[in-house]
Amino acid sequence: MTNKDSFFENVYEVVRKIPFGRVTSYGAIAEYLGTRGSARMVGWAMNASHNGLLNVPAHRVVNRAGLLTGKHHFGGPRVMQQLLESEGIKIKDDAVVSFVSLFWDPKKELA
Repeated sequence: MTNKDSFFENVYEVVRKIPFGRVTSYGAIAEYLGTRGSARMVGWAMNASHNGLLNVPAHRVVNRAGLLTGKHHFGGPRVMQQLLESEGIKIKDDAVVSFVSLFWDPKKELA
């Protein structure tokens, strides 16, 4: 990953590569970018991506346990869940069911 762009742009580039029907975590993105420990900054990037102009599938980014911790940034309490369910991802109690099998690790997938 190059440092020619801003951190947020680097995050968006990774998130755009998450396949349909898969999820990743804020921390996995941070680690891939070489900024382990900056998962919160990845979250800020996801929050800033909701203007509709960036074409970033932010709904595919969850916390390390598969919880929909960013759901309140999607314009309604169930929007993130609905977006994930539209991709065939099952959600129960605000968590991705089968999180481990659906987890997309950019460090492995983009190596």
